Amino acid sequence: MKIAIPGESDKNEPRVAASPETVRKFVALGAELAVQTGAGKGAWITDAEFREAGATVSKSFEATVKDADIVLKVRRPSAAEAGKMKAGAVVIALMDPYGNEAELEGLAKAGVTAFAMELLPRITRAQTMDALSSQANLAGYRAVIDAAAEYNRSFAMMMTAAGTIAAARVFVMGAGVAGLQAIATARRLGAVVSATDVRPAAKEQVESLGGKFIAVEDEEFREAETAGGYAKEMSKEYQDKQAALIAEHIVKQDVVITTALIPGRPAPRLVSKTMIETMKPGSIIVDMALERGGNVEGAKPDTVTDHKGVRVIGYVNWPGRIATTASNLYARNLYALVETMIDKEAGALKIDWEDQIVTATALTRDGDVIHPSFAGKGE
Repeated sequence: MKIAIPGESDKNEPRVAASPETVRKFVALGAELAVQTGAGKGAWITDAEFREAGATVSKSFEATVKDADIVLKVRRPSAAEAGKMKAGAVVIALMDPYGNEAELEGLAKAGVTAFAMELLPRITRAQTMDALSSQANLAGYRAVIDAAAEYNRSFAMMMTAAGTIAAARVFVMGAGVAGLQAIATARRLGAVVSATDVRPAAKEQVESLGGKFIAVEDEEFREAETAGGYAKEMSKEYQDKQAALIAEHIVKQDVVITTALIPGRPAPRLVSKTMIETMKPGSIIVDMALERGGNVEGAKPDTVTDHKGVRVIGYVNWPGRIATTASNLYARNLYALVETMIDKEAGALKIDWEDQIVTATALTRDGDVIHPSFAGKGE
């Protein structure tokens, strides 16, 4: 059984889909590992470290994936890349399937069996495989670090002989995994933190981290969560009421971090230019949702813009800004999933197509898109 770790074709993706730790674990299961030379460069993992862990380092993408039974990537391969893999090869990555149905059809036509890490069910057994959570957690941390680096003042309150320095006021919009980590990190740096979310369960979580919860808590709010734990899209009436409350709150903030994403939909617009203009010069806004269009009006991908003295930070690949740690955690997520697909006695690939995790994440098989949410939509 051969497992391939090719480099990422996206030059803005520094993460890698394996670590020396997971290479050793795969080798212990009887697998042969091939890593493309330089695949770990962006995450500061050298070819020598992969070799020492038991992998073979190949010079090209083609050599790496040749005859591979399993190909592990960070991002979805192109149809051209998939065409260089053997028919039936299992490809596991962050596939970004929503809105990219044509690309999924391309993978199907290439003959690979594709699995999407984003589609893992929220069940106890899948927690160690949950790449969305592991990466969002690090993204929330990094967002605060970047905000602190741009903010020309102290985050923490300080009592000095020259007088008292006030703590920064940080407002986090969206209290999912990324938002909760942002709250925790800002609190550790000494900021006074508030947060908002449309999910009722978020209130207790925010308050448990020492933040103040800000929301219009009406009947719609109390029902604003899906069975899967995601935020529902709110009515126009609720959005207007919430926007008025937020606009009043933002005026007093030094740092605003927006994290609101809804799977398969454009990111909701949370902060308008009018709101930005009410903030003090030197304030910071971090938009963590630019992969889906952004929460902040005027935010630009991979750019720090200045709007009348307020700096708006708009990176797209937040986990990639902490690539070494992000790669290590993502590699562990992948290992936890792949391990369930391997017959340990035979040291061979053996997929249980009745497994709930497999049925939830499988996108393509035998030349077709098989996931019910995407089948037939890319034609």
